[in-house]
Amino acid sequence: QVQLVESGGGLVQAGGSLRLSCAASGRTVSRSIMGWFRQASGKEREFVALSNWGGGASYYEDSVKDRFTISRDNAKNTVSLQMNNLKPEDTDVYYCAAGGHWARSAGDFAPDAWGQGTLVTVSS
Repeated sequence: QVQLVESGGGLVQAGGSLRLSCAASGRTVSRSIMGWFRQASGKEREFVALSNWGGGASYYEDSVKDRFTISRDNAKNTVSLQMNNLKPEDTDVYYCAAGGHWARSAGDFAPDAWGQGTLVTVSS
């Protein structure tokens, strides 16, 4: 069973940057899709970004394209999310996720493992 642990959340002013990291343990995720979701209080969890293994394509939710970049280090079983030009509406709890083998779109990503979440707060 894989365990995912996020880090890097915090408080930042609008226009600033944060980098989230996620470390996987328990089983290798080098051939799994890894990605990020976010959830605001009282709302459904929504997709943010995913990374296919082996240099495959990455996908992003439209509102974060050109601002967020997902990267992964398969040797270290980690995935990161670099978030630039943050906006107040990016304020959410961000969850690392893993599962499946290949995604041709965000809709193909059905995680079977989740992290505990890390809070990102963007002040205006």
